[in-house]
Amino acid sequence: MNLVLVISTKDVRLSGCKMIEKLSFGANILSISCHAWNKDRSLHIYEREGLQWKLVDVLRKHDLRIMGIDWAPNSNRIVTCAVDRNAYVWSKDQNGKFQPTLVLLRIHRAATCVKWSPLENKIAVGSGARLISICYFEMANNWWISKHIKKPIRSTITSLDWHPNNVLLVAGSTDYRVRVFSAYIKDIDGQPLATSWGNFTSLGQLLTELKSSKQGGGWIQSVSFSADGNKVCWVAHDSTINVADASNKNESFKLKTQFLPFLSCYWISSSTIVVAGHSCIPVIYSVDENNKITMKCKLDAERKKESTSFSAMKIFKTMDRSLCTESDDMNLNSIHQNAITCIGIYDGDVNIGVKKISTSGIDGQIVIWDISSDLSQSIQKLKI
Repeated sequence: MNLVLVISTKDVRLSGCKMIEKLSFGANILSISCHAWNKDRSLHIYEREGLQWKLVDVLRKHDLRIMGIDWAPNSNRIVTCAVDRNAYVWSKDQNGKFQPTLVLLRIHRAATCVKWSPLENKIAVGSGARLISICYFEMANNWWISKHIKKPIRSTITSLDWHPNNVLLVAGSTDYRVRVFSAYIKDIDGQPLATSWGNFTSLGQLLTELKSSKQGGGWIQSVSFSADGNKVCWVAHDSTINVADASNKNESFKLKTQFLPFLSCYWISSSTIVVAGHSCIPVIYSVDENNKITMKCKLDAERKKESTSFSAMKIFKTMDRSLCTESDDMNLNSIHQNAITCIGIYDGDVNIGVKKISTSGIDGQIVIWDISSDLSQSIQKLKI
């Protein structure tokens, strides 16, 4: 049975946790590949009763594994995409139940990622068909139709993010490239305006192409625009964090980390990035005026009982829990017990300040992190 997990909750702290809240959903939820929050945390798919979670609604339409989900905060619509090559927009009916509307992607391979535009009038869907579907609602037929961005994409799209102007789109793919495209649709976007990434006049126009590394590097796992839209960060499978600055002639800056590969990255301020992945903990990095990338803190560092370094062998031993008999060998010294696949903003805004973020992982947990407290503590520990 395929189902989508979308969660909304009130801000309730677990006993004994001042900065961290861990959410688990029972034995039926073994792994969470992605999650999303609505605007005011009042709409529930899973609803908390004390420390327990009650299933309120299950959105059933996809036939295969769901790969991406995004929740439009203002229109309160959910979009999902899956390996079955379909995408659906879910809207609430008069009875308070979410009902699907088909998005005509016109692709012949799996849909891999999906993202609402900032104005929530367009959807970008990446796929294994080596193209990006830019989707918008056609009122006459009451469905979502799509136009394609194809060239020069040569591989699967793994991650997408919209520029704040609602027109530009950054895409990461498995051909080790990060590309900034125009997703301009004349009937929706009006007159195009020049940006720091260049002028654009048509859908699919390539503005910038960036390599993960001159020596090849790794495929792109996640991409993210900064709040002002002038910078793009991405993480690759070679355990690197990269930043490109459009205001500095698209020059890119790279940091090789000691961690296992990251799977997700997110700007949480104009100079701060949070990343997470196979090392099972979120890590915060800062970007200074010269675009130098520096690690600030590990959000889960307090739980380390032994060394702060990670044992790759120990992490990968937890991949198949059924083959292990001793529970002591199964537990990592971190809250997440397997790779973190998704990062979301739980409280705050990039423009005014992010207070809390949420992470979900293959261990079937969602964890809410109070990053304002973590950053304050990390700053207090700094010695000059």
